[in-house]
Amino acid sequence: MAGKEEEASRAEIKWNEKAERFETEDREAFLQYHLVQIGEGKTAMDMAHTFVPRSKRGMGIAAKLCDAAFVHARSLSLPVIPTCSYISDTYLPKNPAWSSLVYKEELKSSM
Repeated sequence: MAGKEEEASRAEIKWNEKAERFETEDREAFLQYHLVQIGEGKTAMDMAHTFVPRSKRGMGIAAKLCDAAFVHARSLSLPVIPTCSYISDTYLPKNPAWSSLVYKEELKSSM
C-alpha cells in the first residue's frame, strides 16, 4: 500500500484551461469544471465531475484534484458550485475550510 501512497503524493496536477479540467500528468484522472454565469457579470466554477481510474483509486488523487481546483477558484475569487457528488459528499465534509467558497444562492435553470 505504501507504494500507491507514494505514487499519489508524487502525482502532479495540471490545469488544462482549454478543456476546463484539472488533471494528472497522464490525463487519466481529472476534475471537470465549467464556468457558469450566476448573475450580472458574475461567474462561478461549477465542479461537475471527478474521475480517477480504478487502478489509481484509494491513493488520494481525487482529493489532490479538488485541492488544486479550490486553490485555483480562490485565487480568482470564484465561488464554487459542487455539482460532483464526490466533492459535495466526501471532499467538502473532510475539508470544511473550503466551504466559504461554496456558492449558496439558488441557481436558475437554463431550461
